Amino acid sequence: MWMYEKKLEYPVRVFRNDIGMAKFLMAQYGGPDSELSAGVRYLTQRYTMPTDKAKGLLTS
Repeated sequence: MWMYEKKLEYPVRVFRNDIGMAKFLMAQYGGPDSELSAGVRYLTQRYTMPTDKAKGLLTS
């Protein structure tokens, strides 16, 4: 059984809001060139690959 403890690696203190950094982070996580959209592209391309060996490359 797993015990999940929501704890940061080191203490973080936020003193002010940084809108520019927030926009940058949102673009990296959910924008058109983000890691999430790249992962979804790889998974959708997997289903159109002609050989099982090529499919294995995209899903492993």
